[in-house]
Amino acid sequence: MTKSNNDLDFDSVIRFIDRSDRFTLLSHISPDGDTLGAALALFQLLLKKGKTAEVVCANPVPKIYGFLPCAESVVMPENAKGYENVISVDCADTPRFGRAVRIFEAAKHTAVIDHHMTNPRFGEINLVVADAAATAEVICELFKKMNVLIDKAAAVCLYTGIVTDTGNLCYSNTTGNALRIIADFIDKELVDVAELNRLIYRNVPYGKTRVQGFVNSNIQLEAGGRIGIATLTQDQMHGFGATNEDCEGIIDGIRDIDSVLIAIFIRESADGSYKVSLRSKGVGDVGRLAALHGGGGHEKAAGYTAHEPLSTVKADIILQAQDELKRVMDTEADRPNNK
Repeated sequence: MTKSNNDLDFDSVIRFIDRSDRFTLLSHISPDGDTLGAALALFQLLLKKGKTAEVVCANPVPKIYGFLPCAESVVMPENAKGYENVISVDCADTPRFGRAVRIFEAAKHTAVIDHHMTNPRFGEINLVVADAAATAEVICELFKKMNVLIDKAAAVCLYTGIVTDTGNLCYSNTTGNALRIIADFIDKELVDVAELNRLIYRNVPYGKTRVQGFVNSNIQLEAGGRIGIATLTQDQMHGFGATNEDCEGIIDGIRDIDSVLIAIFIRESADGSYKVSLRSKGVGDVGRLAALHGGGGHEKAAGYTAHEPLSTVKADIILQAQDELKRVMDTEADRPNNK
């Protein structure tokens, strides 16, 4: 984390918190370990500062993250107080709020805490640290700057956010600072790494195993194997007794195919739209592809929501992924040392 470039933004968020008493924290739809871990850690920070706070998400907390301290405090938009001060946590843009967007729009004051480089800085105050491994890493720094002790409950939330957004500390976005945070938690005996690893990665529902096996057996390769794509409809998912949260991680299986440079997973949502997840092995910027459709993310991990028929969604993203690979290869060919 390049702290020197973000000190003023941290100061702005700290002043925002210090001058107000009531806060609504917003997590993104299809919540993952980072948006929940970061928001729940911030929730605990605010309570320690004597503030009133709530965490709101348009989707229920996935069972896999039910172990997170204060997870039971997450409420749906319909049950939210909707306080005048709203903080967006790990949301790259406002569509990621889902139904909770009305709470953000109705707020008197807003702040954004995030790490997605595509974030357009849509808040009144914006703390976007693009070189952080996870938003949880940013929240950890906020604890330190506000002189608030990170106890076991907060550490579990922050640890979960960091490890899940870095593929268990394996992805290229893993930073030295993230590793130092985890090491500090271990040294202070704030987290049980083995137990948290079991809860996050070794506690797979039967329906998840079945649906992932089905998708993996139907992966389609394009562009000479450089693009891998798979789709899943609501009927198929329900046929295996699976839920949306059981689809987390499917994109990683596509990306792990040896020849694949860009991985695509298209999953139908209950409302008939399609969630398109994109991953890159460093060849091609999938954040650019997501931005073409109003989505966002990072160079190597991004996504968007599409409303066209599945055949159109699939054909469009395959063509755009092919164009992206060609763009990268053309750029490489034009470099002086390649001539």
